[in-house]
Amino acid sequence: MKHLPLVIITGLSGSGKSTAIAALEDVGFFCIDNLPVELLPKFLELPIQNDAEMAGVAFVMDLREKGFVTRYEAVLGELREKGFRFEIIFLEAEEKILVQRFSATRRQHPLARDQGLLAGIRTELQLLQPLRGAADHVIDTTSLNVHELKSKITEVVKRHRSLGSMQIHLLSFGFKYGLPPEADLLVDVRFLLNPYFVPELKALDGEAPQIREFVLKSPEARTFMAKYTELIDFLIPLYEREGKTHLSIAVGCTGGRHRSVAVARALHDHIGKSRDGVELIHRDINQPQ
Repeated sequence: MKHLPLVIITGLSGSGKSTAIAALEDVGFFCIDNLPVELLPKFLELPIQNDAEMAGVAFVMDLREKGFVTRYEAVLGELREKGFRFEIIFLEAEEKILVQRFSATRRQHPLARDQGLLAGIRTELQLLQPLRGAADHVIDTTSLNVHELKSKITEVVKRHRSLGSMQIHLLSFGFKYGLPPEADLLVDVRFLLNPYFVPELKALDGEAPQIREFVLKSPEARTFMAKYTELIDFLIPLYEREGKTHLSIAVGCTGGRHRSVAVARALHDHIGKSRDGVELIHRDINQPQ
């Protein structure tokens, strides 16, 4: 596993470790929550290290494991001596924010059972100070929302490995067969000229060159494509910055056979010029018209 990035997420309870590990999972990391630190060397011997499609391996380790504080330094030092390289990301937040988060979720702090929530937070902070000092990255999540924290976590790991880009799915559909529930963006192209009413074109579908030319040649269609592709080009990097891993763009016409198919294909070809792995599905192309 030496060729894969290894990341250890740790820090104060309530500081956002679950969000951080979810962010890494979304970008292709194999993630394990609450692995006992003494099992880490054994885990790194597993053949999972040969999975070339994996972006890396991430572990959440903290005071939920009673032996963590006393054992982590020796275990991590031993791994470093064996040649393993890993990054420690330490998450923290202001005391009052941690109190608010535990009050809102009604979850119990791991050290609060015998001394109350506030005392438990302070004890944990004291116990983890040496680990905080040894961390490669310290992130204060006090003022971060979920999306901002995910963005910070992915930025840390992107410095060391090229992560998979956001997956984009283009979907053509017919309104008469229902809206696609998976769509993030949806555009209605029923304003375009309809080849269904042209006898020599009716039997063809939107993948036919004649249909594409008919649908996309009008001034309205050219203006629409210019404006909509400009919007898509603007939005895609913003969604990626937010940490979105999948984007579904749906294009609808009446029956899902002609106009929506031609426009979805054109959008697919446009986006595919600058990105790999753009998927195109014509949901209703073979439905009875």
